[in-house]
Order: sequence, then structure tokens, then C-alpha cells
Amino acid sequence: MDLLADVLAVGGVRGTAGARIEAGGTWGLAWHVIGAAAFYAVTSGTAWLSLPERDPRQLMPGDVVLLPSGTPHALTGAPGTPAATCPRCDEAMANGSALRVGAGEVRTHILGATYEYDPTVTTQVMAALPQVLHIRADHGGTCLDDTVRLLSRELAYPQVATTFVLNRLVDILLVQLLRVWLARRPDEVRGTWLSGITDPVVGVALAKLHQEPARTWTTESLAAELTISRSTLTRRFRAVTGSAPADYLTRWRMDLAAIRLRDTDDTLDSIARSVGYTSVYAFSRAFRRSRSQAPGQFRSAARGRLALPG
Repeated sequence: MDLLADVLAVGGVRGTAGARIEAGGTWGLAWHVIGAAAFYAVTSGTAWLSLPERDPRQLMPGDVVLLPSGTPHALTGAPGTPAATCPRCDEAMANGSALRVGAGEVRTHILGATYEYDPTVTTQVMAALPQVLHIRADHGGTCLDDTVRLLSRELAYPQVATTFVLNRLVDILLVQLLRVWLARRPDEVRGTWLSGITDPVVGVALAKLHQEPARTWTTESLAAELTISRSTLTRRFRAVTGSAPADYLTRWRMDLAAIRLRDTDDTLDSIARSVGYTSVYAFSRAFRRSRSQAPGQFRSAARGRLALPG
């Protein structure tokens, strides 16, 4: 079981290549409202990223940066340069068109992208990350470098299906960025389930829970699978992820159930059994505790939101 791949898939994380920023001279762009995670890869030139109550940080060629919660931010050609909301920015981010800014010769090229994800799922990758992930080009050489170079070439020489290629590369970049980040900054996700991926004991425990969410797991049976004591598993799991194994399993089961309630017409009995409950009553009680709604109420409300226009 590939834990990260499973969470990304269930969480509906999908990247879309956005604006291709071409900048020169004095320039500045500001984004005040973003409904998704924002990503930038600097393929040539330099830029400065500014966020509220933070010092500006310089972005160099080959750098990538992820703003998991879509924090308001600005990109400028120099620190302190005014940045105004661009009326064309949202459109460019949505359709991946070129966005020419500044009056001088183009010296900076940046690929912007967004990552949408399913808000129904509580075990989201983005929610476990810090406000800013900035990976510099000089991080020691990984596949991340190669993918950024592929991006640069695709942007410089667009061909048939370039948009399709860019979107797939953006998905790959997210995984590679997370790999580098988790290897270099594990303490920044300590206390979240994401930290468990890099732990040799907790990572195996999480993978087993994901592989068989409907199994009648107990802390004792999970510990036996790992050939460690119950107390050792509980202590280590809590220290790494901030929760007990049973609490995490319930949260994951409720995420799986919520998706099926919203997206299928499966009966409550079928959904309950698929996530490890032998009765609708026990499942409904657990779901209500998790989501503050009975399963039927959640299904109606979720489908009502999907049916709203726009």
C-alpha cells in the first residue's frame, strides 16, 4: 500500500497548470483570494514572494514553492515593489494562458498552478502542511530538478497536447516536492498523520489500516502485525501523528464513507460494512460523532451542494 498515493487519490488532489508568467522591468502581481492550493515553479530569472506578516523571500531559477492553503500573496520583480490585483490573473490561472507583466525585456518565466482537493476528506495532504513550502534548486539534486527542466522545455517549445503534459507534470511535481520536503523538514509536519509516512513503524501501521479499512482492527491486532507491543505502538503512534491508532482509523473510515454517501446510491448497510461496521446503528453513531450529521442528512446536504448552480 502506497500511503501517500492513497491519500492523494481519495482526497481528490488534482493539479492544473495555470498562468505562464512572463515578466520584465518593474512588475508586481497580487492574489488576495485563492480557492485552492497555489504552486509556482521559476523556470528562468528571479522573483520575490511576499506573504502577510512575513519577510519577502527570493525565488531563483529552479525553485518551486507551494502555498497549501492558498494564502494571499504577491509576486514581484524586487522586494518592496507595489503589487496590485491583476484583472487578468484569475482568468490566466484558470486557462493556463500567458500573462505578460512589466514593460521591460522578459527575464523571468514562472509557471503557476493550482491544486484542487475534496473538502469532504479530512485527511488531506494540504491541511497537514505548513503555510509555505519552498524548495530551492540547490537542494542536492533530485528528480524534482529534472521535472522542472521538463516544464521549462515544454513552456519554451509548446507542441500538441502541451496543456495535458503540463497538468501531468504539475501532479508529479507535487509528489516530488513532498518527498524532498519530508526528507528535509520532517519536524514541520510532526504531530500530523503525514509525519507517519517517514516513520518506519507508524508508516507500516498506517499502510495496513489503509489497505484493509474494513478489517476488525484493534490496537492489539495491529501491534501484532508489526510484532511490537500494544503500549509501544500506542506511544509511538501518538508521538508521531498526535492521535491514537483507533482515532486515526475512525477518521479515515468516515472519510471513505462520506465520499460514498455523496457519490453513490449504495445503501447504508453496504457502506457501513465497507468501512468495518457490522450494523447501520453503530456506523451511524460513529458518523454522527465525526461529522455532526446522521449519514442520511449528510448525503442530502452534500448532494444539495453539488446541485447548486455555479
